[in-house]
Amino acid sequence: MRIARFSSEGSVSFGVVEGDPAQPETLTVQVLAGHPFGDIQVTGQVLPLADVRLLPPMLPSKIVAVGRNYAAHAAEMGNEVPEVPLTFFKPSTSVVGPTENIAYPPFSQDVQPEAELAVVIGRMCREVPHARVPEVVFGYTCANDVTARDVQQREGQWARAKGFDTSCPLGPWIETDLDPSDLAVTCTVNGELRQAGRTSQMVRSVADLVVHISEAMTLLPGDVILTGTPAGVAPVQIGDEISVTVEGIGTLTNRVVKRG
Repeated sequence: MRIARFSSEGSVSFGVVEGDPAQPETLTVQVLAGHPFGDIQVTGQVLPLADVRLLPPMLPSKIVAVGRNYAAHAAEMGNEVPEVPLTFFKPSTSVVGPTENIAYPPFSQDVQPEAELAVVIGRMCREVPHARVPEVVFGYTCANDVTARDVQQREGQWARAKGFDTSCPLGPWIETDLDPSDLAVTCTVNGELRQAGRTSQMVRSVADLVVHISEAMTLLPGDVILTGTPAGVAPVQIGDEISVTVEGIGTLTNRVVKRG
C-alpha cells in the first residue's frame, strides 16, 4: 500500500495512492479519514493524483540518521566503518517533500546529495527486540540526506552541515508492503547517474538499526530513520535537479535553488 500526504483545495489529508507509477495518468489517491497510524479508514473520495500537491509523507518528531552504513561510502570519505552505528539527528525543520526546492545554504560551497532508504515508524516504541521490529515499522520512503560537506569537515559535528533548512527531502509516499533487505538505491543529477547501491550492501540492516536506536530513545509514529548512503557522493550546483529512486517505492525529485 502506498500512503501519501497531500494538499487539495487548502486542506491537508492522507490518502492511498493507486495505479501504475509508470503511467502517471492512471494514478489516483483515495482520501483517508484522519492519519494512517492505526486503523486505516477511507472516506470514499477519490482524486486524480495530478490534481493534488504531494507533501512530505509525514511530519516526524525526529529524524535519526545513520552515517557510514555502506562500506564503499565510508572508504570514499577516507573513513573506517564504525564499530557501532554512527547516528545523528536532522531536525524536523529540514524536511521538504517531492518537487520542493533544496535551498543552497549561503555558508557552504560544497553541497552533496545522499540517496537513502528511509524507515517510517508506525507506533510508539522503545527497546524493540530484533524479532519485533516488523511490528513497529509502518513502511519505507525515499530520502535525500543533503549535506554541506565542507561545513561537516570544518566544524567536526554535523548539526549545521546536515540540519539546515530543506536538507531532508522525503517522499513521494510511504510504501507499507516492502522487504527492505535487497533494494536498489540510486541518485541521478540532471539525469546523470551518481550513486547506485543496494540495501543488501548496508553494514547494518534495518532491523539492526531500529534495535540500536530504540535502546536509547522512544520512537513515535511518523519518526524517520535514514539508513545510510551508497558510494558516489559529489557536489551539486544551483539549478541542478536531483532524483533519488528506491526500488519498490518510487522517485523523489527536487531542484537546487539559491536561498532567497
